[in-house]
Amino acid sequence: MNYLAHLYLADATQTSLAGSVLGDSVKGRLQGNYPAAIEVGISLHRRLDSYTDHHPSVRAACAEFDPPYRRYAGILVDIYCDYLLTQQWQHFHSEPLPSFAQQVADKLWEQWPHPPFTAQSLAGFPQVLLSYGSEGGMQTALERVSRRAVRSNPIAQALPVLQAKHAALEQAFARLFPDLIKFALDEANRLRAELRQG
Repeated sequence: MNYLAHLYLADATQTSLAGSVLGDSVKGRLQGNYPAAIEVGISLHRRLDSYTDHHPSVRAACAEFDPPYRRYAGILVDIYCDYLLTQQWQHFHSEPLPSFAQQVADKLWEQWPHPPFTAQSLAGFPQVLLSYGSEGGMQTALERVSRRAVRSNPIAQALPVLQAKHAALEQAFARLFPDLIKFALDEANRLRAELRQG
C-alpha cells in the first residue's frame, strides 16, 4: 500500500497518521525513540505491508507482470492501488477526498512536527495525495520511486503496463481492500493491547 491507503487505514483504526507515514522511513526495531502512539502507527504500517505482500490477490496480480517489470510488481501494484482508492473513495469514506487530504496534512504536523516532515512539504501534501487519481500524478509517483531505488530500473516507464492491466488490478483491489480493512482493525486492537500490557 502507498501513502493514501495507509492514511485511510490509520484513520479507520484511529491510530497515528504520522506513524502510518513514518513507517516507510523508520527502519529497525522500535525501542521507544518515538511516542507510543506513533510507534503503534509504525508497527501497524509494517504489518499492513506484510499482509498486503502475502495476500493471494496481490500475489496473483504480481504474477501478471512480465520481466523486467515482474521484479518491481509489488511496488507497481501498491501505487496502482492508491489510484484505485482515489477512484472509489466515496465507497470507503464519508469525507470527500480533498478535505480528508487537507485534514491529514494538518494532523501530521500536529502529531510529529519534526523531520522528515516540514511545514513546506506538508503544505503540498494534500495535492500529492489527490494526484494519485490522475495519470500525471501516477507518472510522477513512479518517477519518484524509480529515482529512490539504488539500481537502474524500469519503474518510471511502467504506467502503460499498469493501465493495460487495469481490469486485473481492479479485481485484485476489490478482493484485497475489504480484507485489509478487517486486518487493520484487528491488528490495531492487538497493538493497543500489547501497549497496555507493557
